[in-house]
Amino acid sequence: MNYQEQIAKAGNLIGSHPGAWDGISAEAVARMQLQNRFRSGLDIARYTAAIMRRDMAAYDADPAAYTQSLGCWHGFIAQQKIISIKKHFGTTDRRYLYLSGWMVAALRSEFGPLPDQSMHEKTSVPALIEELYTFLRQADARELSLMFRDLDKARDAGNDIEAQRIQQAIDGYQTHVVPIIADIDAGFGNAEATYLLAKKMIEAGACALQIENQVSDEKQCGHQDGKVTVPHEDFVAKIRACRYAFLELGVEDGIIVARTDSLGAGLTKQIAFSREAGDIGDQYNGFLDCEEVTDLSTLRGDVLIERDGKLVRPKRLPSNLYQFREGTGADRCVLDCINSLQNGADLLWIETEKPHIEQIASMVDRIRDVVPDAKLVYNNSPSFNWTLNFRQQVFDAWEKQGKDLSAYDRARLMSVDYDGTELADEADERIRTFQKDAAARAGIFHHLITLPTYHTAALSTDNLAKEYFGEAGMLGYVKGVQRKEIREGIACVKHQNMSGSDIGDDHKEYFAGEAALKAGGAHNTMNQFAA
Repeated sequence: MNYQEQIAKAGNLIGSHPGAWDGISAEAVARMQLQNRFRSGLDIARYTAAIMRRDMAAYDADPAAYTQSLGCWHGFIAQQKIISIKKHFGTTDRRYLYLSGWMVAALRSEFGPLPDQSMHEKTSVPALIEELYTFLRQADARELSLMFRDLDKARDAGNDIEAQRIQQAIDGYQTHVVPIIADIDAGFGNAEATYLLAKKMIEAGACALQIENQVSDEKQCGHQDGKVTVPHEDFVAKIRACRYAFLELGVEDGIIVARTDSLGAGLTKQIAFSREAGDIGDQYNGFLDCEEVTDLSTLRGDVLIERDGKLVRPKRLPSNLYQFREGTGADRCVLDCINSLQNGADLLWIETEKPHIEQIASMVDRIRDVVPDAKLVYNNSPSFNWTLNFRQQVFDAWEKQGKDLSAYDRARLMSVDYDGTELADEADERIRTFQKDAAARAGIFHHLITLPTYHTAALSTDNLAKEYFGEAGMLGYVKGVQRKEIREGIACVKHQNMSGSDIGDDHKEYFAGEAALKAGGAHNTMNQFAA
């Protein structure tokens, strides 16, 4: 429904209440409705799920159409990110949000900063989803309010051509609301707990849930040691729990991202139940590190399983955890991924220890032998030392080519001494094209950085504190922040406008007409930043 149709609809409704609603403006109603396109989180989840499905199909047709996101730990950060994307690229197409459980734990828990071990309040996750979308919807309201004001100015000036142009822009307006991939960790409990939390996250607006195959009460960050996986049937139950939540709430296109931590996880808490040789439980147990038992007198409350007609003892640690054989991580990842896709997952996430395209591709190729359209969400993690990793990758490639490497020490390649060298320049180029190259070679549909805004907040605050509390004083803020905001067109330099002051003035005028007490008059200091 376009702008004029929206006004006409509102006018008909007002007219159905003769006299009583005479003080209500049909155009004001239409404007408020357009500024609040999404009435609930479920509206957002359905809308964004459809976007992701279209993007997945586009990627299948052309791997150059990969998607991206940055992790955001506050609604304002998400809002400014999408405003920036619209400003610089003119569209939000193929750009998403990522909600990182790591950042929720570190920044949003009432317990204070926590490690990424599912110790934070599970309700803080849907609360952040709701917050992210509240700020994105406010960005819509703000931008449209500016367009409505420009429309009024064009009309007052009698400029019909400009008024028509603005109205067409309103009709073609692209919302700031984009898909979010939200981290549900290992489900925060059993499958029922996963289902209940999934519902809350979907109701808040999440169209995509990312769940991992770790034990929920032993969950670790994907880039830390001590990860413990669960048998496939346990993980599939949680995938189904998420699907049931989507279907119950009418989000039929909802997306489940199945994450495997098996590459770095050498432990399991359970021996899988197996009904017959070769089933999924038997395959899981086949990776256990076992030793044959021939003398029963050596047993001390041990668990034994049968393997190839022999009794074997899985290696059990003092923690009561069982150990997998070394070197089986990639094989377990491949099995995890195939089984997840065959049991309802839509996308995969393989957590790796380094950003190496061929390592990722070696697993994806095997998965695609069974499920040809398998696609990955990949963590371009700040836990990787990207500079060192890629310089070492170039070093290793050059070594295979027989190039002279006498000027380089592989162990010291992070050193500033190598900045500007041929090797460093090639490494930086590989980093620059990593997402494009990995999308083409390794089946990566979506690239994300889990916690970039955690680091950018720390870096920018460090720079400001160093200058402001040092010799620069106030110039540290003016030169390092405000002047850059003005010259780079950062909208929140007019922070009163960004926070909704002008929207409030518009509403006051709708409600009270000429009697409205508005904040945006001649004495508002934001006028110092007028374009």
